[in-house]
Amino acid sequence: MATIGSGVANLTDVLAELAPDGSQLETAEVLRQVNPVLEEMTWMEGNLLTGHRDSVRTALPTPSFRAINSGVPITKGATTQIEETCALLEDFSQADRELAILSGNVERFRLNQAKPHMQGMSHKLAETLFYGNAQAGDPKSFTGLAPRFNSLSGPTKGQIIDAGGTGTGLRSVYLIGWSDQTVTGLYPKNSIGGLQHEDATNASGSGGDGIPPAAVLQDSNGNNFMGYRDHWTWRCGLMVKDYRFVVRIANIDIDLLTKDQSTGADLQDLLVQATETIESLEGVRAAFYAPRVISAFLRRQLLNEKNAFMSWMDMGGKRIMGFGEVPFRRTDALNVEETEVV
Repeated sequence: MATIGSGVANLTDVLAELAPDGSQLETAEVLRQVNPVLEEMTWMEGNLLTGHRDSVRTALPTPSFRAINSGVPITKGATTQIEETCALLEDFSQADRELAILSGNVERFRLNQAKPHMQGMSHKLAETLFYGNAQAGDPKSFTGLAPRFNSLSGPTKGQIIDAGGTGTGLRSVYLIGWSDQTVTGLYPKNSIGGLQHEDATNASGSGGDGIPPAAVLQDSNGNNFMGYRDHWTWRCGLMVKDYRFVVRIANIDIDLLTKDQSTGADLQDLLVQATETIESLEGVRAAFYAPRVISAFLRRQLLNEKNAFMSWMDMGGKRIMGFGEVPFRRTDALNVEETEVV
């Protein structure tokens, strides 16, 4: 289990990053997750200060055949409004000026302190994108995909494929078709999208001996010390305008998976079903997202059968794995023990 830090760097943290000659080591970020969904999802500015309001067509006009000298009834379609709310993901970091000086390079020290905060922001957003539940969980957050596709008898039942697992400890795979008309990330009107950083030290000029100036900060007891502070924000939300462009393969029991498919879910067949369930792969940025354990078993099963469905493809200048014509992306945010979708 990862250890949650106290929030403020101490001398032990600095010494752990120093080489024997006093130079700073390049820290191995062993807690970093792989969440390519944040790179591939589309983003759009909402039309509300709190998110976005849009309309969805719920019925089409019904035309009629006409005979000569007779008319046809006037018909119309129907629409309904949807409204999605954005959330504000925020974090602060601060460090003692003396620790930064002891590190030998103040700017590099601050950069090293910034890396885990950027990773933490990305992890939290990716997790919320799938599992956030503003109605039943944190009202300050936003609602992700799992609560929207969580019932085999609900309004999105046609977009859920049951892999047959029961009980708990299950996993899901998602196929998403990103676009501003289907599924997209949101940020509020008149704001800026993406991860934002600002130096919140609020100090200017030049410090002594060429050291960047610091500001007066306070410890947990309200006592002052000189240090540096950074502020991180990410204005974020999710709009599912057309639910037909999301497919959830739910109830995958990872304990039953084997490389020869003698037990457990038939992953290849499930992925084929998903590509036929999504409304279309045209005009969207489509990708599969799967937890690491399922990605590994799928590749082992394909290797065992020497199946050609899995292949390498080019995406943004990178070579990635694909299933058929759809990129297949390992996503650590999905490595969550789920209960059975019924």
